[in-house]
Formats: sequence, C-alpha cells, structure tokens
Amino acid sequence: MSNLINKIKEKTTGPSHNEHRDSEPTYSIQPHPARSEDPRDLEPPQLGGGLNSNPEYNAFHAKGPYVPTQEVLNNVQGPAAGRDELSARQADLNRK
Repeated sequence: MSNLINKIKEKTTGPSHNEHRDSEPTYSIQPHPARSEDPRDLEPPQLGGGLNSNPEYNAFHAKGPYVPTQEVLNNVQGPAAGRDELSARQADLNRK
C-alpha cells in the first residue's frame, strides 16, 4: 500500500530529484578566438587607426604608376617661359 501512495505522491508533486539533476545546465571550456599570439588580431579595425587598421591600404595592394595615353600627352602644353626667360626673371628677383 505504501508503494501505491509513493507513486501517487510522486506524480502529483513533480519530477524526482534524480530527474532534476539531469536537467541542470552543463558548462565546458570554449576555444579562444585568436588565430595567433598577437593581441591585435582580436581588435576590429578602428576609425583613425592608421595604416595598420585597414589592410587595403598596404603597399602591396597599390596600383602601378599612371601612364597617360598618347592623346593626353599630345594635349599637354609646354612651359610658359623658356630657359632664358626664367634665368632673366631669376636674376631680376635676386637683385631686389
């Protein structure tokens, strides 16, 4: 008879203590997000952080020198004054 009472009591009061222990959360160690020993790897790029903050600004990502087309070279005007005129102007400015 006591067995019947224990079963009824168990069903009305809720789960037993053994079942409650299994539902407790478990914790484990998570891996560190760093890829290397450098602490800067964990920091996101910051505004005004210099050239190191954005890898696109590195020298190896730069474009080559600008080479103008022949059409642009043909439209370029020469210097306004020749060498003799510039030497005369330099002498005039040095006298004053």
